Amino acid sequence: MEQRTYYHDAHLTLDFERKSATLDLQPLPLTRKEYDLLALLVSYAGMIIPRSEVLMRVWGYGAGIRTRTLDVHIRHLRKKLGVHADVYIETVFGVGHRFQPFGSAMRLQSPQMERPATLAAMGA
Repeated sequence: MEQRTYYHDAHLTLDFERKSATLDLQPLPLTRKEYDLLALLVSYAGMIIPRSEVLMRVWGYGAGIRTRTLDVHIRHLRKKLGVHADVYIETVFGVGHRFQPFGSAMRLQSPQMERPATLAAMGA
């Protein structure tokens, strides 16, 4: 039997293999980059991911690139998450972003992702 990799809590479900998300049992219409951003944040739930790390992992932007792309995508994600946005996505000004699981979240199996170097260096 195939074991699925996904995140699930009271409101949000991400299926990492199908690259799909639902919110309150309804499909969450995300662009590919919105999904990639949300999946990255969920994969490191509770940890602050520096802006530079997110830009590198989701968009492939190297150090020194100045862009508002991340801010725009965070704003779009918050809009799509509706009333749950402030619970899930935290902006740590001057540092990065953090996904906060809702209540008793369950990550039934985490995706096989390498720990970002900057997170490892932070002791996370």
